Amino acid sequence: MSDEVGVGILGLGGIGLTHARALRELAPDLRLRAFSGGDAARAQEAGWPEAVQVEPDELADTPGVDVVAICSPSEQHAAHALAALNAGRHVVVEKPLALQVSDAERIVALATETGAVAAVISQRRLEPEYAALQEALAAGSLGQIRLATTQVHWWRDEEYYQAAPWRTAMAGGGGSLMNQGVHNVDLLRWLCGPVTDVTAQYGTLAHAMDAEDTTVATLRFASGALGMISTSTATPPGSPATVTLHTDRGVVELGQGEVLRWDMQGVPAPTAASGISSGAADPRAIGIAGHVQQWGDVLTAIRTGGAPVVSAADGAETVRLLCAVYRAAETGRTVRPEEL
Repeated sequence: MSDEVGVGILGLGGIGLTHARALRELAPDLRLRAFSGGDAARAQEAGWPEAVQVEPDELADTPGVDVVAICSPSEQHAAHALAALNAGRHVVVEKPLALQVSDAERIVALATETGAVAAVISQRRLEPEYAALQEALAAGSLGQIRLATTQVHWWRDEEYYQAAPWRTAMAGGGGSLMNQGVHNVDLLRWLCGPVTDVTAQYGTLAHAMDAEDTTVATLRFASGALGMISTSTATPPGSPATVTLHTDRGVVELGQGEVLRWDMQGVPAPTAASGISSGAADPRAIGIAGHVQQWGDVLTAIRTGGAPVVSAADGAETVRLLCAVYRAAETGRTVRPEEL
């Protein structure tokens, strides 16, 4: 492999365009060689006029493609990731890694078998305030977590759902928890550790569709701490997502690109990220900064043979927790994620 790492984007739609633009920021180390979906004008808009458009099943075998970015609808992530790994390529999978735990585990197993880098987009872990919070928690500087909550109270209008019908279906991964709340659920699990018990409810409150647009869940962590998750696309005008941790020494509340509260005596608040915007009312407002950071990490992993910051194995555990919340809501029972 040359120093340049070639990328193929499977699905040059809205999120695929975000990846293409992020890759442009990292050129010439990363180069978009090929794409499926979208059109040549979209590739040119992102700064890649020389990239070739191919059929989805041809992408992984296109000359010069070393890593495939899976940006297809969520229900196709697992099949497309497995196909790319079987073709001997590295993979970067847009969130979520898969919709079922069994599919996520198959991706992890195949990546391990082939020795490929397999990463899932969870770019919010790289925002400096969240990275600093995780480091301080791991060092014990903030004490023991007692209560952890995350809120993703966003708004999506009918035009958003009509633009991509998979967003309206539970089977397509279109629910507010799986599609919008996934990043904050991932952050909560990363910061607070494994979850042992889940109870939940969900409903479709504002849109005429199969997928839920509002979910609430309670958690018990292995540490003994308790937690709450609430996600929604039915709450206009939409509010920035938050993570709040109450410990035996104080409280921390982080938003999107800002530290909302840091009451921890003797521990200074970290600097928040710049250029991070909330997608509370418009997903196009989120920007590319996080994707640039995570692609930079993936590039390092490929070149060094190391593990990415957010591996497929890590993403699979977030899928397990998401599925546990849905199972709890559907059955009315307490669900233990480890049993899925």
